[in-house]
Amino acid sequence: MEVQKNHVQGKDCVLWQILWFYGIATCVKLLLIPSYQSTDFEVHRHWLAVTHSLPLSQWYLDETSPWTLDYPPFFAFFEYVLSFFAHFIDPQITDIEAGLNYKSDTVIYFQRTSVIVSDLCLLYGVYRLTRNLEFRKRISIWILVLWSPGLLIVDHMHFQYNGFLLGLLMLSISYLQERRDLMGGFFFAVLLCFKHLFAVAAPVYFVYLLKHYCWKGLTRGFLRLLSIGTMVVAVFAAAYGPFLYNGQIQQVISRMFPFGRGLCHAYWAPNFWVFYITLDKGLALLLRKLGFNIQTPAASFTGGLVGDSSPFAIVPQVTPLLTFTMVLLVLFPALIKAWKNPQPTLVARWLSYAYTCGFMFGWHVHEKASLHFVILLAMVAVNSLEDARHFFLLSIVSCYSLFPLLYEVQEYPIKVLLLILHSLLMWCIFSVRFTKKTASNPNASAKKQGEQVQLQGVFDAIDGKGRFRIGWVEKFYLFGILVVELWGQLLHPYFLGDMYPFIPLLLISIYCALGIMYSWVWQLNWIVTSS
Repeated sequence: MEVQKNHVQGKDCVLWQILWFYGIATCVKLLLIPSYQSTDFEVHRHWLAVTHSLPLSQWYLDETSPWTLDYPPFFAFFEYVLSFFAHFIDPQITDIEAGLNYKSDTVIYFQRTSVIVSDLCLLYGVYRLTRNLEFRKRISIWILVLWSPGLLIVDHMHFQYNGFLLGLLMLSISYLQERRDLMGGFFFAVLLCFKHLFAVAAPVYFVYLLKHYCWKGLTRGFLRLLSIGTMVVAVFAAAYGPFLYNGQIQQVISRMFPFGRGLCHAYWAPNFWVFYITLDKGLALLLRKLGFNIQTPAASFTGGLVGDSSPFAIVPQVTPLLTFTMVLLVLFPALIKAWKNPQPTLVARWLSYAYTCGFMFGWHVHEKASLHFVILLAMVAVNSLEDARHFFLLSIVSCYSLFPLLYEVQEYPIKVLLLILHSLLMWCIFSVRFTKKTASNPNASAKKQGEQVQLQGVFDAIDGKGRFRIGWVEKFYLFGILVVELWGQLLHPYFLGDMYPFIPLLLISIYCALGIMYSWVWQLNWIVTSS
């Protein structure tokens, strides 16, 4: 009884500790309420109006606004629940006609608050994943996740609900790590019915659950396969059943997968296709200079709305099927490892690699999707010095790649300050965790090591005596980010004025793509070489 009582008290203590970190993050989010609102702000306001004003049978048919409902049904139901609170606060928010482009203070405060409250799901997911870890490791992960500058920029300035969705993913991973595979699969199925773009990790889940949960002999394995299959079917039936009943399932699917939007998003996500498109543009320009008659494609690579497929002038055309095939091929090493060695502790690594593959080679990838693997890699960044070095570089690159989302002048100091503070926090966290003193005295008690490391590590991070280091290549690359930013903010306007306004964005995309490509190779190498 005494042991059980101490265990419960320990968990309560951890919960109160993480609430402090969540509270600090919430204060920052409240300060960001008046900041820039993107088109996604109006997108989600319109979805509130659609789900509140129209019957369910019209949700995926409405075209009152260009920003049609294109998320899976569970997210539509989520908007439906929120719409009752929105209607109570200000009925015009949920008016499908009068609410178009409505930007009153009530809209801003309600929608910002809804994201902050929904982050409780992220809080609980992180809590479940870290509650049994040792103190310093737990605190480090809380800082890296709950204080993530990427989430602050995307969710609480640009506007989305990524924290809520990543919370569902972390809940799934936490159950898998506890060997409660059925619950882990359940939460992942629920997540897919909230946002289908997380489905790139579905092959990892399928292989892992098949081997770890179902591969238990013929009879037992069949019963387990039947149970998990029934659970998945039940979740998808709850989400899509009403639309299947109304004969609208094809309409829902076409909304969710609008392949006509083009290969790239409006701002080119820093992935493999940036190099491919740049090669096409460069070859076309060179050949025109040499006198060849190269036609300029009429359609755009970056259609935000449904339209023509992405065209190329020189290189072969890219289709959604090709990108799907590439993602599956590069994902194969992780699937092999998940089958050969289905260890619950490795699930987060395999999933982060899967989302990196989807980001690097997927169709119409948004730059915001880098959060899917960066947040997961924060969970393993404190495991080893190499993990920490990798995450340090990747996290900075990912955050900087989001800068173009906030293009207004008043937000510029905020995003720069967030990146600088995050970089300093990471340096201090990893220096505290990986110091010479800790490594040279492995026989010291945990309490004594903690006392030594807490302050010594921070000072080592400043005076250069700590073990945490990045190589000269990484240092040179990070310095290049400063050069790219100086060009975009100062040198380009000074030397070129309003000419070639696309160049600063192109440089950010290409340069950040190099960093994320490095991360993909690093993760692939880790998976292939790990035992």
